Amino acid sequence: MIYGSSYSSSSSSRAGQRPGSSIAEGIDDDRRPLLQHENQNLWTPRETERTEFGAPGPPDSYSLPATDINRELEGKMTVGKFLKKLETDHEPGLSNAQLMLINHDLKPVEPARRTWGPWNFVGFWIADSFNINTWMISSSMIVSGLSWWQSWLCVWIGYFVAGCFICLTGRIGAVYHIGFPVVARSSFGIWGNLWPVFNRAGMACIWYGVQTWIGGSCIYLMIRSIWPSYNTLPNTMSKTSGTNTRDYVSFFLFWFLSLPAIWFPVHQIRHLFTVKAYVVPIAGIAFFGWSIHRAGGLGPIVKQKHTAEGSDLAWAFINGVMSSIANFATLIVNDPDFSRFAVKPSDALWSQLIAIPTGFAFTSFIGIIVSSSSSIIYDQPIWNPLELLGRFLDNGNSGDRTGVFFIALAFALAQLGTNIAANSISAGTDMTALLPRFINIRRGGYICAGVGLALCPWNLLSSSNKFTLYLSSYSVFLSSIAGVLISDYYFVRKGYLDIRALYTTRKTGPYFYTYGVHWRAYAAYIAGILINVVGFVGEIGAAKVPICAIYLYRVNFFGGFIVSSGVYWTLCKLFPIPAVPDEWMEVGEEITDITLAESEDVGSTSTGNDVADMERGEGKPEKARAGQL
Repeated sequence: MIYGSSYSSSSSSRAGQRPGSSIAEGIDDDRRPLLQHENQNLWTPRETERTEFGAPGPPDSYSLPATDINRELEGKMTVGKFLKKLETDHEPGLSNAQLMLINHDLKPVEPARRTWGPWNFVGFWIADSFNINTWMISSSMIVSGLSWWQSWLCVWIGYFVAGCFICLTGRIGAVYHIGFPVVARSSFGIWGNLWPVFNRAGMACIWYGVQTWIGGSCIYLMIRSIWPSYNTLPNTMSKTSGTNTRDYVSFFLFWFLSLPAIWFPVHQIRHLFTVKAYVVPIAGIAFFGWSIHRAGGLGPIVKQKHTAEGSDLAWAFINGVMSSIANFATLIVNDPDFSRFAVKPSDALWSQLIAIPTGFAFTSFIGIIVSSSSSIIYDQPIWNPLELLGRFLDNGNSGDRTGVFFIALAFALAQLGTNIAANSISAGTDMTALLPRFINIRRGGYICAGVGLALCPWNLLSSSNKFTLYLSSYSVFLSSIAGVLISDYYFVRKGYLDIRALYTTRKTGPYFYTYGVHWRAYAAYIAGILINVVGFVGEIGAAKVPICAIYLYRVNFFGGFIVSSGVYWTLCKLFPIPAVPDEWMEVGEEITDITLAESEDVGSTSTGNDVADMERGEGKPEKARAGQL
C-alpha cells in the first residue's frame, strides 16, 4: 500500500479521492505515487480521518496540505538547480566522494594546456622579480646596517638557495602535471592535505593584501603626479584605523582595477608576465639612473660603509639571507601550480635555476643603490622606494611629476603581475582543493581578493622591522610543509606517484593512510614548527628565552626544513608506507589525458594490482603505461 491512497479500491472507485488526497493536485497521476513516497516523512497521522462511508480510516493514513508539499517541492527544485549551476567543470561519472577531490583545475594538465616553455619561465621570474616587495627586502638590509655590497651578496646567496628549492618542488609538478594541493595528498593524505592547503591559502590571502597595499601606493603617486592636491585629501578615517582616506582610496582603486586580471586562466596569463618583463625593467633602470643623478653620481653611494659592527654585522648578514629565502617561502611550496604547465620537465629546471637568482639579484641591486642614494640625498636611508618617489614630488616640477607618473605606472603593473602569479592563482588553486565541487581557480582568486581587501595590510608595512618579522614568522610553517613534500618525493617514494590514487577516497588506496590523514607527515610537520617556536616567542619579546633559541629561530627556514624532512624520512623507515619502489622511478611523463572516474569494481586500483599488492606487502610498483594512467 502507498501512503495517501484510498483504504480500499471500492471506496476509491466510488469516492474518487479520500479527504487529504488534494496534496497531489497539479501532479500527473503517474507521478503521484512517487511524490507521496518521497515525501512520506512529511505526512502527519490523522486518527479521526474517515472514509466515504463513515468508517475510521487506517491507523497509518497520512495527509499534508497541498500548499505545503508543493512549496517543499519547489524549494528543493530551486535549491537543486542553483547548486547545479554553481558546480565547477568536471568529468562525468565521478562519485560524490570524488567530487570533493576533483574538478577541471585539479586534474592533471592535459597536453593541450602544457604551453609553458623555458622562456616563459624566464619571463615569469624576471617579471616577478621586478616588484616593490623585492626592493623593500634588499633596502631593509641597508637600514639594518649592511653596506651595499654586503646586502647584494645576501641577495645572491638567498635567492640561489631559494631557486634550488623551487626546482625541487617544481619538478614534481613538471613531471606529473599536478598542482601543490594534489602533490600534498601523497605525503599528508587524501584528507590530511587540507590543512597545509588551507595554511598556504591563508598566507596567500594575507600576502595579496600586502601587495595590493603597495600597489595602492603606486596609484597614489600616479594621481598625485597629475593632481598635487590629492596629497592633502581630507581624512575622514579615525586615528585608530592605522591609515587615512587618501591611502585607503588608493588601495581600493588598485584592488578594484586588479579584478579583471583574475578572470584569465593560468595557461593564458603568461602573456601578462611577458609584457611586464619588458616594461618594468625599463622603469626600474630609469629610477636607478635618476637616483644616482640626484645623489651626485655613483661614487658617493658605493663609498658608504656598513654601520653594524661585530656580531650585529654577522646577524644582519644572516638575516638578509634568510629574508631573501623567506620571500620565496610561499613560491617554494606552490611552484607545482605553475610548473605543471611545462611542455616537458627540463623546461622548468634550468630556466628557473638561472632566472631566479639572476633576476632577483638585478632588481635587488637597483633597490640597494636607490636606498643607499637616499642616505646621501636626504641624510637617512629610505627603505621604501615608493616613499623615495614621493620625496621626488615634493617641490618637483612638471618633468619630475611626469617621471614619477610613468615609473609608478610601471610599478603598478609589476605589483599586478606579482599579485596574480604569487597570490591569487596560488590561493585559487588551494581553495579549489578545499571545495572542488564549487570552487575553481578563478572563484578562489576572487575570494582571495575579497579577503585581502578585508585585512589591514598597512600595519605589516609600518616599519622594516615588522616587515622582516612577518616574512620570517610565516616561513616557519611553510618550511615544514616543504620539508615533508621534498622528503616524501625524493627520499621516500623515489619519484614514484600513483596518479589516479591521488583522486580516490578508497580506503585501500596508498594515500588514504589512517582515515585519510598521514600521521607521519603531521608528526614531522609539527616537529619542524616546534623547533622554532621558542625562538619566535623571544624574537617578538613576549618572554625571555635562551639566546640560542633566538639564534636558531633566525635561521628558521633551514631549521624547519631539515627537522621536518628528517623526521618524516625516519618515521617512514620505521613504519613503512605503501607504493614505494626500491629504485628511482618517475612515470609522470607518460601521462596524457586520464579519466579519473572510478569503476564500479571496488577492488580495482589505479594502475592495476600493484598498489593493492603493496598494501599487503607484496610486490613493487611497476612503471605505469600511458593507457593505464
